[in-house]
Amino acid sequence: MSTPTSPPISPLLFSAQLYPGRALGWLVLGASLHDILTRLKTEPQRFPNLDVKYSPTEPTRSIIVIDLPANGIRLQFDAPEQRLRLIEVVDFTKNHIFIKAADNKERDLVRPSTTSTPSTDNPAGPTFRHIYQRFLGPTYNGEFVDGPQTPDNAVDQYGLYCLSWPGVAFSFLMKKASYSAKKNVVDLLASTQVPEVMGIFSGDSWTQARQTLWTEVLPSLKTFMPLNKGKEVFPDEVSLIKIYGAGKLQVFRKWTDQHFWIRLGQTTPQDLVSQLGPPDAIYRKNDHKMFAHKVRAGSDAMKRPDSADLKHQDDLTDTDQSSANAGSDGYHSSDDETSDVSIEGGHVSGECFYNYFFHGFDVLVSKPTAPSPVPPSQEQGKNAPNVPKDWLLTANADSLVATKIVLHGNVPGSYPFNRHRRCRWEIPYLSSVSDVVINSESDFPQIEESLRKEWQSIYPSEEEARKAQRGMVLNRGWGDSPGSSIEFLGGWEGDGATAAPDAGGTAKKFEGPADSTTTLYGFPGLVFEVLKNGAVTAVTVF
Repeated sequence: MSTPTSPPISPLLFSAQLYPGRALGWLVLGASLHDILTRLKTEPQRFPNLDVKYSPTEPTRSIIVIDLPANGIRLQFDAPEQRLRLIEVVDFTKNHIFIKAADNKERDLVRPSTTSTPSTDNPAGPTFRHIYQRFLGPTYNGEFVDGPQTPDNAVDQYGLYCLSWPGVAFSFLMKKASYSAKKNVVDLLASTQVPEVMGIFSGDSWTQARQTLWTEVLPSLKTFMPLNKGKEVFPDEVSLIKIYGAGKLQVFRKWTDQHFWIRLGQTTPQDLVSQLGPPDAIYRKNDHKMFAHKVRAGSDAMKRPDSADLKHQDDLTDTDQSSANAGSDGYHSSDDETSDVSIEGGHVSGECFYNYFFHGFDVLVSKPTAPSPVPPSQEQGKNAPNVPKDWLLTANADSLVATKIVLHGNVPGSYPFNRHRRCRWEIPYLSSVSDVVINSESDFPQIEESLRKEWQSIYPSEEEARKAQRGMVLNRGWGDSPGSSIEFLGGWEGDGATAAPDAGGTAKKFEGPADSTTTLYGFPGLVFEVLKNGAVTAVTVF
């Protein structure tokens, strides 16, 4: 006699295993905003609505939220690193969440409905009794959080009763008058009461976790085995780049104390591939075509795009210029061009950009050029980087080396949002003229003031300095706008030569909104692309 099988769950329903303190399915705490958005956009039928919420005035300092209303999920990211910090389930009827017990048997949070057998569970979500007795088991008493006080509703004011387990919590609506610290959780909550929201976070309890929710260093995604089982190892992400001037950049890796140096005019393509792996794509400056190189296999959430994803704009699912779909900017990959641009063994022929979308920057590989001047404070022996002496070599005039690097901010509201992962940076040599660290989260007026103080000695007068450093407006929404701040402002280079467009290239043609307009500001060795709110969306170092 055959065993009856359960009716299948809809293939479009978001079904995910709960890993308390780590993940909900492939949504892993610590994953980048770029990785999550890229993955969501590859499944438009399962995730039909993506609502990105952010502060238009402080996009690099305020929380970033992705709402998935069709799936009942809300994702919250910190702004400086853009890493997933909190996963919330706000509607339990629009998803299927389960947990695996020690015996490897699945336990549903809410039994999903099928067309043939509607769910007999509470239609609004799981009950307190089911959560406490079957799904997660008993826990300590929770915490009552007051709601906002209103003069006409002080007696019946509602708050939230937060019941925590390690890495996961449920919030139940409760009248303030009903709460008493002397009552235990079973007496406070009715057995049939349904939670308002479930949260997944890193920490032993919600009370403890929310103190460091936005700043805690989360574990490496490599340590989350369910996501990486059978996957090829790929280099750790770049967490920070320190810009020292004169073409010297110190590159730090996430989750390790390791770092390496990029010296513009000397670092070779072989050096880049050795430290960073092969680029996600290569952009050839001479014919505006994109060559999608073989990408490293990572986790599903961090998977590099296949060449098919970069070929035809009609096949794209992105609504913006996602890094996983570089073709959305008007570029097309061509298999016929692979003979002109090759990086076998790290060797490259022809001037081009190495696009590292998942690291957050692009590197121009070309013939050596003179680096930018040494900052005045370093000439005086202050803030000079400790560069290994045996590394300071002179490149052959005919060889190809890294000559420029474009660091992308992935600022919400900017025209190229989600093309690259956010790359954080600092300018240490400005510490002599500024009381605060100048970095990727600083507003540009603060950066501008510090840079003017640093470089004021090279200009004959204050008027000449301001004239050289005045901004130039660029609209990314116009198809004829240059794609690179260096191309647009080539006169700021030492030799006056213009360079190639960066990975963004010629923007997709449309009458761009206000947020597609940026202003370019140049200083020795640096060009900043700045939004109207003062946030820096890209820095070109040369």
